[in-house]
Amino acid sequence: MSPLIVVCFFTGLLHFAEASASCLRLAGIRTKQVATSLSFVNASLLVSRMSNMLQAPFLGGMVDTAILVGAVGVLTGNFRVVIFAAFIGNLMALFLAPTMVNIFTKAIRQFEQKPSVPRLLFSLLWPGNFWALLQCFKLPKISSLKEMSLEGIPKTFLVLNILVGSIYTIGVLASLLAGALIPEYRVTAVQLSAIVNGLATILFTLMVDPRAAHITDQAAQGKRSEKDVRTVVFYLLAGRVVGTLIISQLILLPAANYIQTVTLMVKGFFLR
Repeated sequence: MSPLIVVCFFTGLLHFAEASASCLRLAGIRTKQVATSLSFVNASLLVSRMSNMLQAPFLGGMVDTAILVGAVGVLTGNFRVVIFAAFIGNLMALFLAPTMVNIFTKAIRQFEQKPSVPRLLFSLLWPGNFWALLQCFKLPKISSLKEMSLEGIPKTFLVLNILVGSIYTIGVLASLLAGALIPEYRVTAVQLSAIVNGLATILFTLMVDPRAAHITDQAAQGKRSEKDVRTVVFYLLAGRVVGTLIISQLILLPAANYIQTVTLMVKGFFLR
């Protein structure tokens, strides 16, 4: 099997898991267990972290091979395919959002009866419960989309979410590409992925997540309707889709060049 296919599969799975975690906000409102639902975010992100762990060696191998055969241009094209796989993962999360909300709602209610995450996971994955999970399947309805309104919902954090998702998608890829451009300093370049992802982390921590959490809390307190949370979840997911489809592709090379420049600056501290 091609390493590119493996990387694309795990990248899509990673982004699907991370995006689907947003659905836990709505599941928390429906079950009135907001704290429990948000604690499930870490459990759901285990899938993305496992995917990242499994794909990392293949990404590294792609870079090393490109350096050995002098095919950095091919590597750039492959990374664009990987970004497209991230878009597919986010798109699937958007279309399967109602299904994931139903599954998370079912999981939270089951957790209330037996508060054990391992037992809950075993129950959900048990073949005998396959039909029950299948009944959770639900696609978005046009009528539900028409009911959504951004009235009373801050727009800035939704726009910033698009940028955050775009940067997160290309942070590591840009550092790997920069390392391929200056192979003698590729270890330094890879370590500098944080100067790209750091911006996304700051924006998400200070601007995006607190706003989304505030709206969720207001809905839990009855100060907002469930529709507002549903609208926020939809636009958070849609923002990831737009970001990975367009912006991530546009900023991949500029980000790689930025990391390459900083790497050469760091080199200057050691070689004078």
